[in-house]
Amino acid sequence: MLALNCAAVFAICFFVYCTTQRICAQYNARTFLDTVVTIPADPKADLLFCMVLMGILVVTFVARILWLEHHQGPWTAVTLAIDVVVCTLLIYRLDFNYNGLVLLVFANVVANVRDGKAKLLVAALAICGYLLADYNLLSTYLPLYRVSDYIQYYTADAQQYLFGIYNVLNSLNIVLFVVYCICVIDWQRGTIEKVNQLYEELQSANQQLLQYADMSERMAQTRERNRLAREIHDTLGHTLTGITAGLDACLALVEVSPEQTKKQLELLSKVSREGIKDVRRSVNELRPDALERLNLLQAIQEMVQAMSQISDVQIHFQTDQERLQFDADEENAIYRVIQEGITNAVRHGHAKEIWITLSRREQEVLLVIHDNGVGAAEIKNGFGTRHMKERIEMLQGTVTFDGSDGFTVTARIPIRWSETYD
Repeated sequence: MLALNCAAVFAICFFVYCTTQRICAQYNARTFLDTVVTIPADPKADLLFCMVLMGILVVTFVARILWLEHHQGPWTAVTLAIDVVVCTLLIYRLDFNYNGLVLLVFANVVANVRDGKAKLLVAALAICGYLLADYNLLSTYLPLYRVSDYIQYYTADAQQYLFGIYNVLNSLNIVLFVVYCICVIDWQRGTIEKVNQLYEELQSANQQLLQYADMSERMAQTRERNRLAREIHDTLGHTLTGITAGLDACLALVEVSPEQTKKQLELLSKVSREGIKDVRRSVNELRPDALERLNLLQAIQEMVQAMSQISDVQIHFQTDQERLQFDADEENAIYRVIQEGITNAVRHGHAKEIWITLSRREQEVLLVIHDNGVGAAEIKNGFGTRHMKERIEMLQGTVTFDGSDGFTVTARIPIRWSETYD
């Protein structure tokens, strides 16, 4: 078990370090940071620190085997206490991505503590520690990095092997621990009843962990499907609406001004290419192409200008901020809500004029999109409006719709008081 845990700790630290170096070498740091909650401050320092701690575990293990086995006394308790401290530091340094070290500590206690009551107490503490050190549980309250995020950086084929190795290390540690406990307790006590009870408890704990992991995976898949659906819907809807409006204008101009029609078709060709590029980026889990190339204000102005040129709709954009600087998720949400608002105004409202206002009101950003279209007596919770709500609610904001006079979208987003907005 000691060798397996050393291998597991080294594999995780070395893998995170190498993947970090690869991300930096391929200049993909920004893209990777957009997909994760947090990252280790210094992967190289983590690798060296964990190797030193594992060396201490090896020293205490060898000391108990070669000398302390024949000299039972306070020094055995001291070495076991050192193991507890070292394993706790290792689990914490790994951001709880690997908690098999709890089982290693428990195995050492089973082998070296003779008092039956003390063993039962340690068993209860070990089970509690194993459950509390679960990554899926703690990640809901603490900003922890995930080894799976680094695995997902690689190709699909490579991910299968990496996830397989990662899961085998965790499962094999549990199997070895169970086998070890059975052998030691049977040898010391001559009874199998306690071993079966402990095995059942560990099986139950492992089943709970598997259920937690399965539930977390299903929730993540659902969120990702919804996110990709929103991205593709917003991009395709906006692009196709603009092309439709532009083609209507071409039909009206083709006999009157062929030269103007040609210019209009060139604009439509450009917009369609940009739309295709944006869809590809959405599928590849990237931000909109405009936000990758430009800042938020420039991206909004480019979108407004493009839609105005290819359709007969006048779009007015106004903001009281000299510069618009937000976090990436906030910029993406604002851009997509404006994009969807313009699309709905042209496609469903048949509007001829749209007014967009982005302003700061005390501790929030106020976004208002109003058009002079046909409005809506009854506002249905369609694909576009539902995605607007989801985007704004993810930022702890609110969005309302009013179809009594044209159509108005009002979104309020709380400002994150950080260095990214000043």
